Amino acid sequence: MTDQPVRRSRTRPRPQADRRGPVPPEGRTGLRFAAVMATLTLALAAAAIAALAWGSVRIPAADVVHILTGNADPSPYRTIVLDVRLPRVLLGAAVGAGLAVVGTTLQALVRNPLADPFLLGVSSGASAAAVAVIVLGIGAGMATTVTIPAASFAGAFLALLVVYALAREPGGGFTTSRLILAGVAVSYVLAALTSLILVVSARADHLKEVLYWTLGGLGSARWDMLAVPLTVLAVGTALLIALARPLDLLLVGEEGATVLGLDTARFRAAVFVLTSLVTGVLVAHSGAIGFVGLMVPHAARMLVGAAHRALLPVAALMGAVFLVVADLAARTVAAPQDIPVGVLTALTGGPFFLWLLRRGRTREEAA
Repeated sequence: MTDQPVRRSRTRPRPQADRRGPVPPEGRTGLRFAAVMATLTLALAAAAIAALAWGSVRIPAADVVHILTGNADPSPYRTIVLDVRLPRVLLGAAVGAGLAVVGTTLQALVRNPLADPFLLGVSSGASAAAVAVIVLGIGAGMATTVTIPAASFAGAFLALLVVYALAREPGGGFTTSRLILAGVAVSYVLAALTSLILVVSARADHLKEVLYWTLGGLGSARWDMLAVPLTVLAVGTALLIALARPLDLLLVGEEGATVLGLDTARFRAAVFVLTSLVTGVLVAHSGAIGFVGLMVPHAARMLVGAAHRALLPVAALMGAVFLVVADLAARTVAAPQDIPVGVLTALTGGPFFLWLLRRGRTREEAA
């Protein structure tokens, strides 16, 4: 019997894990996420050192590093770095990260790219409640630690509920125009209420505090006020990352999420409470800083896509970098005068908001 030649299979063997070759899509996504997180971490460290070094008093960056690591000799700069600027940098990073995470979450909850704690009236509600506590002197003995954060949370939550109720259509959906109009209307009403409280109080010393809450600023940062916002930020962000899959399900639509087993009404209610708590606590310590939660999520999606397990931590780091840099600009652009950081974020966020509206209108016309 003649031996027949053995035909070699034309099917190439699957590459082994130790062979060089194209990285699977999951691997590419993981490597991209790791690279983005590493880059943003370095950017945050660089922004923090710059914020600690620059100001009305310029401190060499090498001295800042030595002070932070405890290797510096007794220096007149030590008090400026550790007691004045470092709490402000930490508060700015916490507020920027928290607002970015909340903005990302709200955009998923209402399936609208224009959603933002400031535009939806959440920050205005928290700010109005904080101003009321300050002016009326409610719980004055523990205002900075308990009363103001609690009142800010209540104000943020109530404002979000009102906007949600006004913007919701009979069928249960949302439109961009209804959502934004409801948020703007609620913000105007709350601004008028804040002005009324100030006029009724008739005390000039309240004016500066009210301007602080309405324009946003980090100048009052102290070590004894950092524990609450940092804790709320860490716990809130961890919970939202744990809820990444339900947030992803909302992206497919209300009916699709329900078919996939998500109780959308209960889930939205729970996340509304959580985002209101985070926003309220942050606004209680920084005032109403707008547009961070609008701009940062869009930039983060360009880097890692829309999956919230990767999007939320990237948005948090990016928001921290953005607000630390913005606050540095607020302290130095008109030094020695300290501009409220909320003014600078509004100057950058306003044109970005108009661009989003323009892009959305162009897409609607093309469709």
